Amino acid sequence: VILLVAGTLGSGVILINFASKEKSASALQEEPALDSHGHPIAANVSSAALDNLIDKAAPSFQLVDRDGKIYSSESLRGKNVVLFFNEGLMCYPACWNQIVAFSNDERFGGDDTVVLSVVIDSAEEWQQAIKKMPELAKATVVFDNGASVSNKFGMLKTASSMHYGAFPGHTYVLMDKEGLVRHVFDDPNMALHNDQLSAELKKLN
Repeated sequence: VILLVAGTLGSGVILINFASKEKSASALQEEPALDSHGHPIAANVSSAALDNLIDKAAPSFQLVDRDGKIYSSESLRGKNVVLFFNEGLMCYPACWNQIVAFSNDERFGGDDTVVLSVVIDSAEEWQQAIKKMPELAKATVVFDNGASVSNKFGMLKTASSMHYGAFPGHTYVLMDKEGLVRHVFDDPNMALHNDQLSAELKKLN
């Protein structure tokens, strides 16, 4: 704010600049509130897109593990499938702990159930994770090069995505033996959810 003061006793003009340290109300309104991951709360990270997957055929996909074994939406028919979309190598320890928790849990080791942890890293890059946490070696991790499958499932713009638009965050998709999506859960807190998913699997059998 600049105040113009004209003196009556002289010809001088005094300019006084009151520089406000406070932003105007309108300026504050233009800056959206951010969530814990730095995303605008108004951003399209609602569960609506994920909910739209429910009771529909899962998008077709083909993923490969570090041994070269191919897992596709077609070859997995006849099995219940848990897809765990996560940030992979950069998500230590939260995502790694969940991956290991699946492989150590006999509830997910039956002949009729397959758990695939989907990461964007390459098989070569993932070796770094195995060196740091050897327990990861027995888990079934598949590599989504180019994030094409993650994008198909809508996993790149969820509330848990810390690298919004580029990487998945911490999201679970449960498919039944017919290839239909029956349960989707996104967790920005990146916790372990074996009990919840086991309960959902029981509903399918």
